[in-house]
Amino acid sequence: MASTQEDNAVNRMHQLQNLGQSVWYDNIHRDLLHSGELEKMIREDGLGGVTSNPTIFEKAIGSGDAYDKPIMALLKNIPGCDSREIFHILAIEDIQSAADLLHQTYEQSQHRDGMVSIE
Repeated sequence: MASTQEDNAVNRMHQLQNLGQSVWYDNIHRDLLHSGELEKMIREDGLGGVTSNPTIFEKAIGSGDAYDKPIMALLKNIPGCDSREIFHILAIEDIQSAADLLHQTYEQSQHRDGMVSIE
């Protein structure tokens, strides 16, 4: 059976884990969370955590339509809500969702991994 490039990457990630190295992903966005892709990366690849920054969120919010409905709901439900407040609300929601997915990793790693950070 031929090995795929994805299988090789998974094997390398597990090899890194076996050497005591944690692998974290520097990207977070709604599509990654809602598609199940992040959950799969954690479960199958042993992803240890996620990092992000405002620029990554800005790019995620500006591309695609994953944030359109939440933004419209915020504008409707919070009169006078400005772009900074919208950003903070959406970023916190995404970070909380990712942290929920990583909770088991956090416990199993004795709190060394399983976290989400943002600059």
